[in-house]
Amino acid sequence: MYYKGWYHFFYQYNPNGAVWGDIVWGHAVSRDMIHWLHLPLAMVADQWYDSNGVWTGSATILPDGQIIMLYTGSTNESVQVQNLAYPADLNDPLLVDWIKYPANPVLVPPPGILPKDFRDPTTAWLTSEGKWRITIGSKLNKTGIALVYDTVDFKTYERKENLLNAVPGTGMWECVDFFPVSKKSENGLDTSFKGDDVKHVMKVSLDDDRHDYYALGTYDEKKVKFIADDVKNDVGIGLRYDYGIFYASKTFYDQKKDRRVLWGWIGESDSEYADVAKGWASVQSIPRIVKLDKKTGSNLLQWPVAEVESLRLKSDEFKNLKVKPGALDIIAEFEIDKEALEKTVESNVEYECSTSGGASKRGALGPFGLYVLADGALSESSLANDVHKQIYGSIVPVLEGEKLSLRILVDHSIVESFAQGGRTCITSRVYPTRAIYGAARLFIFNNAIETNITASLKVWQMNSAFIRPYHPDQKR
Repeated sequence: MYYKGWYHFFYQYNPNGAVWGDIVWGHAVSRDMIHWLHLPLAMVADQWYDSNGVWTGSATILPDGQIIMLYTGSTNESVQVQNLAYPADLNDPLLVDWIKYPANPVLVPPPGILPKDFRDPTTAWLTSEGKWRITIGSKLNKTGIALVYDTVDFKTYERKENLLNAVPGTGMWECVDFFPVSKKSENGLDTSFKGDDVKHVMKVSLDDDRHDYYALGTYDEKKVKFIADDVKNDVGIGLRYDYGIFYASKTFYDQKKDRRVLWGWIGESDSEYADVAKGWASVQSIPRIVKLDKKTGSNLLQWPVAEVESLRLKSDEFKNLKVKPGALDIIAEFEIDKEALEKTVESNVEYECSTSGGASKRGALGPFGLYVLADGALSESSLANDVHKQIYGSIVPVLEGEKLSLRILVDHSIVESFAQGGRTCITSRVYPTRAIYGAARLFIFNNAIETNITASLKVWQMNSAFIRPYHPDQKR
């Protein structure tokens, strides 16, 4: 959330090490979404209603500037309940200290819902009656559901009879998110915004497969119902935010810059033993702007926040490279030879990254693209035997008149890829042992058998974000 010139980011943290244990809330702030300042722990598991963990929650900023935080607590009997917290001092721009409501919990699992199937309240939005509405993830047998509650004061709640959505076979819904996107404007919208030129997005994290799914559709406030535009690909069975390691994501509306910002949790793909040895596990993704893809009308676009570009240093640019079958050195817009495309009988053969050998299997039209964090011999750079080396991939719509475009953010152990302006995104964890620092290489390749590829690339070296610890005596 944005407040008084600072972006506030709350994250779950395990004080007992990298393995699963008591979860508390860490806290960081930034003026630009990139250079972060670590703050003291915001909330710890110190009450009966959250003694087994301070879990996922969401903030709502009220019209008078008050901030309401609802979060899931796991009780001393492992029952999932919803709790209320608020800043101790609204005049503190860093919001360092938080107070838990003395009468917590404010919500407990309703009849028919199991004690461990009731979690992750959303940011609230206003109804036409002037009430605040939230939704909470749950399930009934194997049907994922979103429960709905109305409130006036965030202390007492009225459960709505209807479910916001329910999709059979999707299992437990976690970290539900619900927000509007504009069909005309490039700007983001406040969570309470409604109108004719709006679509709504419903997103869920599926506990069964640990992926984040979304659907675009229509929200009927009176019927308390979200209806997906494509019911056959409803939330949980259709589109995903990201086709790699990306989970438990949440968005917020940044009123300072009129944009909706998405954060996701990037887990590890090595062993728990390795996590314990290094003393930490998992990171957050680069913040992403989320908006409707107005060309397709059926996708969201995700793109790194503009502030990432402030880290750019030296750049190299290459235009109209002719890439024959083989390998070259270096990054982002590709075009297949049109004559070869028309002549190739295999042009309609579907290529599936996860089952077609990644970039190694050769076909008439590909694969082609980029090798990142590679060593000079193009061999596997990770020697660790406890790393899960899964191949990630998905389909990206490329419309008439478009070239295939790609943006890749590469850090020491993370690669975040955005295709076609963010229609399809893939995040992966890598653990190089050879391709590190000066030994890391970037190659462009074309493994097609029957066509050349024209590529134009620009590469920036990136500066550090210089994330700093907090000192109580420093100026705010």
